[in-house]
Amino acid sequence: MKTFFNLIQEVQKPGLCHHCGGCVTFCTAINYGALELGEDGKPRYRDIEKCIECGLCYSICPEIGELDEETKRQVAWSAPMGRILGATVARAVDPEVRSRGTDGGVVTALLLHLFDLGRIDGAIVTRQVGPFQRQPWLATSREEILDAAGFHFETSHGMSLFSEAYSTYSPSIVELEDVARQHLNRVAFVGTPCQINSLRRMEVLGIVPSGTIKFHLGLFCTGNFHFGPEQRRRLEQLGGFAWDQVRKVNVKEELLIHLTDGEVRRIPLDQLEFMKRYACHYCDDYAAEFADLSFGGIGAPEGWTTVIVRSPLGRAILADAKGADLESFNYQDNPHFASQALETVLEWSEKKKHRARDKHKELEVNVQVKG
Repeated sequence: MKTFFNLIQEVQKPGLCHHCGGCVTFCTAINYGALELGEDGKPRYRDIEKCIECGLCYSICPEIGELDEETKRQVAWSAPMGRILGATVARAVDPEVRSRGTDGGVVTALLLHLFDLGRIDGAIVTRQVGPFQRQPWLATSREEILDAAGFHFETSHGMSLFSEAYSTYSPSIVELEDVARQHLNRVAFVGTPCQINSLRRMEVLGIVPSGTIKFHLGLFCTGNFHFGPEQRRRLEQLGGFAWDQVRKVNVKEELLIHLTDGEVRRIPLDQLEFMKRYACHYCDDYAAEFADLSFGGIGAPEGWTTVIVRSPLGRAILADAKGADLESFNYQDNPHFASQALETVLEWSEKKKHRARDKHKELEVNVQVKG
């Protein structure tokens, strides 16, 4: 049976670890406590003597194919981009939610809708702790859900977490430890494709604490971007701006740098490979294919969100929120707008899958050469 030691050899050493935190969270929740996240965000042994070598951390890793078929059956996955029951373009009705949120604030509006109805006790989200840093957070009130909305550039925040490793990524799965500690039974999870994948693998095995997650809300993901000093300097050169002019950063078809004077600097994503985390080059899931609902700004106008419905549960909560907390884009001028948005997402999904296949082939060749 393969264990965390094998994860180090097969996933961490080749640079394929996504830092999703699934292995650490499982180990902590079961009270083994053998693993922890290091200061660099990588899982590591905290106390190797506590490791019982059960092998479950290995099984739930999204980079390991051991549970691929079972996980796909769990969510009725189908090619080419997972199960799709429908798509729409929407935004929050509440102007405050729209102003705080990203791409129309749909995720925040849905979380507030579920919370107000008493269908969730909390939500695992991320909150901003610096201009390019987010950290996982278990929001258990309306105010906390609102505070977590959006990704804004605010120079007054501290930037101590992970030192200079400023990043758009947050290991949100680790907040499941707080869920277990607070004895919450109905939680919504908002995360990246690799995080949703890890949670679904926990579901397949029926292991703690996956049963507390009632709603899986996935975010479109081109990759995790690092904003270290060198990366920030190069971005200033590419976009022709200074960071003290920046109000908000957003990722759609391009990296959008919103300036305090209202201007928006656009940088094509193919010019940002120098910022992308190494492991993200090997990930083939752009559209959160294992979620109940998937969200992103791509394919939608500024201030709106493209939403892909992937499960009957996702379809039900989206339908329930429409009218009261969500409004759909006006399709009168273009009845095919939603399907066109979906086509755009499909294009980006296929690009990511193609790049991931090529990178894996390169890695296999390099391993063979070194072997």
